[in-house]
Amino acid sequence: MQSEALTTSTRPLLIWAALLAICFATTSTGLVHAAQPTAAAVSVRQPPAASPIDTLVVCPAELREALAPWLAYRASQGHRIALASNEPSAEVLHDTIRQVAAAGGLRAVLLVGGARLGMENDPAVRARSVPVHYPASRVIRRFGGEKAIASDNGYADLDGDGLPDVSVGRLPVETPEELTSLVRRTIDYERSRDFGAWRRRINLVAGVGEFGPLVDQAIEDATRGFLTGGIPAGYQTSMTYANWRSPFCPDPRQFGRTAVARFNEGCLFWVYLGHGQVTAFDQFVTPGHRQPICGADDLRRIDCQSGSPIALLFCCYAGAFDAPQRCLAAELLRQDGGPVAVLAGSRMTMPYGMAALSSELLDGCFKQHCDTLGELVLNAKRRLAGDSAGNPRREALDKLAVLANPSGDQLPAERLDHLQLFNLLGDPWLRIGQPQVLKLNAPREAAAGTIVEVEGQTPVAGRGTLELVVRRDRLTFTPQPRVKFDDTPAALAGFQETYLKANDLRLVTQSFNAPAGKFRIAVRVPADAEGACYVRAFVEGQEGFAIGAAAVHVARETAH
Repeated sequence: MQSEALTTSTRPLLIWAALLAICFATTSTGLVHAAQPTAAAVSVRQPPAASPIDTLVVCPAELREALAPWLAYRASQGHRIALASNEPSAEVLHDTIRQVAAAGGLRAVLLVGGARLGMENDPAVRARSVPVHYPASRVIRRFGGEKAIASDNGYADLDGDGLPDVSVGRLPVETPEELTSLVRRTIDYERSRDFGAWRRRINLVAGVGEFGPLVDQAIEDATRGFLTGGIPAGYQTSMTYANWRSPFCPDPRQFGRTAVARFNEGCLFWVYLGHGQVTAFDQFVTPGHRQPICGADDLRRIDCQSGSPIALLFCCYAGAFDAPQRCLAAELLRQDGGPVAVLAGSRMTMPYGMAALSSELLDGCFKQHCDTLGELVLNAKRRLAGDSAGNPRREALDKLAVLANPSGDQLPAERLDHLQLFNLLGDPWLRIGQPQVLKLNAPREAAAGTIVEVEGQTPVAGRGTLELVVRRDRLTFTPQPRVKFDDTPAALAGFQETYLKANDLRLVTQSFNAPAGKFRIAVRVPADAEGACYVRAFVEGQEGFAIGAAAVHVARETAH
């Protein structure tokens, strides 16, 4: 349930954020900072060779055997790894990390083990936990949030300026069996020779702001626009939206199953935008009924067999890895078919901070082409702390925030809060499967009903798919408006049909055998096509994959 402080003081901010197609701040049961016990010293087991250590692993003794396959795998890639005990306090561990970094070469810190707030003196809990930093919050406390933030950023900050200098990730496991599963999933992800369509899919699940039909419609429209500008046109996106008025809403009876099915089909990123709590996503509300967006039964169905997603949870509390109960992000990670990694907030989050972070993550993945997940998060956080110069999306966001955000005079402080709030729960060395560049040339203008020649060049040989699609902020049809909720079986089944059509932007699909090198394909533009479109291509090869797209505007031929 949302607190009164949230529903009154932050409503203008939430409405503004909704129009920018980002998620909404919520509250849950607050989490209180508890001091960590201090130890006098820490022992570090260093590799025998003299080359600098690039990875420091903090791991409980009882979990080291289960971590052995990961250590061997990363060592085989040339990483120099040192092991440290989890027994000291966060402050002592931080000093140890700085000492290791002083030799030069340190690039990543991996923390193995969760934490349990208020249970640090329990020997059993302490034995399998890694201490947590609790920096003071700057802005979220003004809007009902906590005074301290559970964060691993302190381990990555080597010079005390508050910014991460190395990548840091945490595997929030509690048993050797959980660690074995997560390690296996991580290694399988990188070794996978499946270069199929899951590598170009990005699936979003969105909660509704419940601000009324007009604002909720603006959320949907802006989300689609955000996707258009932030994710390259060659990628395939889907939206599963918990707003019964929207064409992107599936059969309400099957909403949770549909959201999980989008996870299980495999994708690069599975993104949740909306309200959140420590152990659950928001509620899906229809007239006279309320249900979880993804209930416990739905989450138990998570079982991705190929293409385990990286989960991005833009909501409050879902990443509270130090909570007395297992948080939602950790619960997802513990499942054998769960995500390969999760980025999530540990306390109350705010729209502007999340929007700025998501903008930097988009640029890091699709413009800077970061090789590893840790590098992606590290660079995004460092850019988040700075100004928006050189990033048009951030510049527009910051300008609007000054006018519409109640904390507009503290935007830098809000960004720093979110730098601390969002933690990577996963391996910082996880390699992101970046595509090779497929070059496409298509006419900038095309007439409906005609044939156009598309030329391309791919560095990857394999099975090719060429598609003519409408731009993501458009649909291929005009959906019937939903003014009144109809809960008859026929009407509810119609939700699913409309949902599938809304997420299918294709006008034409052609398969072809793609040679390594140049190709040419003739595409017939449908007679009823019109407006902003893209030609996009995807090639699945034996050793990799390639993605490309080219814009084309389709004009209807006028009758004479």
